[in-house]
Amino acid sequence: MLPFTYALRNLFRDPSRLAQTVGGSALVVLLLIAAVALNQGMDSVLSASGSAQNVILLGKGSEESIERSEVSIDAESAAATSITGVQSKLGVSAISGEIVYQAPIKTEAGVEEPALLRGVLEKALLVHTTVSLLEGSFPGPGEAMVGHLAHRKLGVDEEELAVGKNFYFGDTAVRISGRFTAPGTVLESEIWFDRNDLASLTQRDSLSSITLRLDSVDMDDVELFTFQRNDLELSAIREDHYYEKLSIFYEPIKIMTWVTAALVAAGAIFGGLNTLYAAFAARIKEMATLQSIGYTRTALFVSLIQESLLATLTGTLLAFILAYFLLDGRTVPFSIGTFTLTLTPTVIISGLVTGILLGSLGTLPPAMRCLLPSLPKALRSS
Repeated sequence: MLPFTYALRNLFRDPSRLAQTVGGSALVVLLLIAAVALNQGMDSVLSASGSAQNVILLGKGSEESIERSEVSIDAESAAATSITGVQSKLGVSAISGEIVYQAPIKTEAGVEEPALLRGVLEKALLVHTTVSLLEGSFPGPGEAMVGHLAHRKLGVDEEELAVGKNFYFGDTAVRISGRFTAPGTVLESEIWFDRNDLASLTQRDSLSSITLRLDSVDMDDVELFTFQRNDLELSAIREDHYYEKLSIFYEPIKIMTWVTAALVAAGAIFGGLNTLYAAFAARIKEMATLQSIGYTRTALFVSLIQESLLATLTGTLLAFILAYFLLDGRTVPFSIGTFTLTLTPTVIISGLVTGILLGSLGTLPPAMRCLLPSLPKALRSS
């Protein structure tokens, strides 16, 4: 076998080729890291947002969108009296009728962006158990409390949504009474209003949904209630299943992420292959000379792979450094909330495997072309 230092020295024989190989592999790995982190981040926040203990009652035909759903206000009291076995605290049943509405809001600085608004009463905290108040208080009339990541969804500084500040819904000023968190869920990108206020501002006389937290009652009993009360035109769905359906709805976006990454990566890979073909073609005579003094083609092939792996793994390391500073911890807004890009073990392993495959499989065609000519023919090549 050739010494490892031979492959190491060959890396620096052509600095421009080395820069192209390292840069191309860094670009490919960075794109793959971004694609995996984006898809994993979206899947993670949607899967964490739904609880298997919660059931959502929606208007029939609106099972895929709470925002389009309309539920009679009377349905909340009907569900409370007819469905037994719902969780309760201090005699208050964990049944929350809510209004969910997407509309633009304007900050005091004049920034106007769409936000997901949720009209709730205090008993909403009994069903949304991940929600906890960071500061301030639950909203009263003329007030709202904002999620910890709502400013990222709006693309404004956190100070713009600080407690005590105002924002505007149309021409109506709304005071921020508090800030809350709901780690890992879409809820902490929302803005929560007093339900009566939001109903007045949106001129609604109906709810969007009713959320129940199950205790001794099971899903069949809730579905039986919806069948018995045909007049209410309700449909029941587990909260975790609702967010699973949303994940399927966003599947085209995930596919487009992969397609975009693949197209850019393909360009970088083909460019890298052309560079390797040109570099290895210029070394056919060198390889033949090494064969003539006793080195086997296998040994030469291993050395070429080592050389390529050194370059691509250097690019992979560069990609991880860039991903750490540019991607890790970055919050990405989407229509119903935000999710955070994280360099999880899955993302890291995906990037590392990609770098190894680029350095090994990507080197096969040019290396084989370099070593295939017969020894006499290779020695005569110019």
